[in-house]
Amino acid sequence: MLREAETFLRTHGYAAFSYADLSERVGIRKASIHHHFPTKEDLGVAVIDTYLERFREDLDALADKPIDAAAKLAGYGDFFASSLRDGMMPLCGALAADASELPVSMQKRVNKFFQLHLDWLQAIIAEGIRKKELKAEPSAARTAVMLLSTLQGASIVAWALKEPGLIKPAYRQVLETIVR
Repeated sequence: MLREAETFLRTHGYAAFSYADLSERVGIRKASIHHHFPTKEDLGVAVIDTYLERFREDLDALADKPIDAAAKLAGYGDFFASSLRDGMMPLCGALAADASELPVSMQKRVNKFFQLHLDWLQAIIAEGIRKKELKAEPSAARTAVMLLSTLQGASIVAWALKEPGLIKPAYRQVLETIVR
């Protein structure tokens, strides 16, 4: 049920789907959904928390690979490119687009989600700078924002044009500017 709710969030947005939509998709009664998730906010929180845990595990696994910082950053970009499969937006981008419609508890999680991205990127970039694999300017913090912004923007353009192949070239071009 959470995977289907995630699909709705990533294809239609938070405001544009209902328990009736989810009920029809998963083949159970709305009352059964309400039993597990009394409110749409409860469902949204569960989707974000589940996704965040999976994503954190993916980031940890990538960080632990015995590859250089540039390869780790390229792998991170691949997460975005692969997330557009089947016409879906990356979850963080889809939720950010709906931020004004989200309950406060979900807004806080979206913020946490973006901060997770930035913290991970900054750590990998700082490691790359220490190892002289990446340029020291701009700072690790500014570079993290630049990389995340590039991926988020490219994801929106690729999603709107139905051309997921736009993400990797845009990201790699920006990535090349920081590699020694």
